[in-house]
Amino acid sequence: MEEIGLFPLGIVLLPSELVPLHIFEPRYRELIGECIDGEREFGLVLADEDGLSEVGTRAAIVEVVDRFPDGRFNIVVEGRTRFRLLELTDGRAFHTGTVEELVDADAPAAADDVRRALELFERLLALTGAVVEPPAAADPQLSFTLAGRFELAAGLKQELLAATSERARLARVREILEAAAAAVERQREIAASAGRNGRVQQPPP
Repeated sequence: MEEIGLFPLGIVLLPSELVPLHIFEPRYRELIGECIDGEREFGLVLADEDGLSEVGTRAAIVEVVDRFPDGRFNIVVEGRTRFRLLELTDGRAFHTGTVEELVDADAPAAADDVRRALELFERLLALTGAVVEPPAAADPQLSFTLAGRFELAAGLKQELLAATSERARLARVREILEAAAAAVERQREIAASAGRNGRVQQPPP
């Protein structure tokens, strides 16, 4: 167990994901300043109407973009290991808590599942025209790497973050990629239909 500073936000940071943050609230300016000066990580944890989530991600500050005279920061953080929040602690202006590392409970995903997920990723890139470097098939947490390259709802990302099976996570990411690719293809069909006759035929419910 370890006590770390916590930064509750309405977003989820996945392992290996890069996220820009603007730090303006005084107590979190204090936290981030200490992490920069001491080269320490902090815990980013989802905060919503239900409170703080039990599972969060250790965030490493990889770039200080701006450091303003009034103490505000523009930074870029990278998701590192996951943690389970055991208990909130007191004594600092910002949130703190004792945490333990959260690790996967099973073996990596099967090679066929990895191949299919990467094929879907490439298909979606081709459909959208996005220019994104494909992850390596040997990535032990491919599910997080793939999910971190798309805009996903916080609840869905939290679901992936809390899962302790790479096989289950990758299967879920495959579902997400398949649904996204189907949606893009459907939008193209609708646009093509509208271009031909000025009318769009909606599919039956």
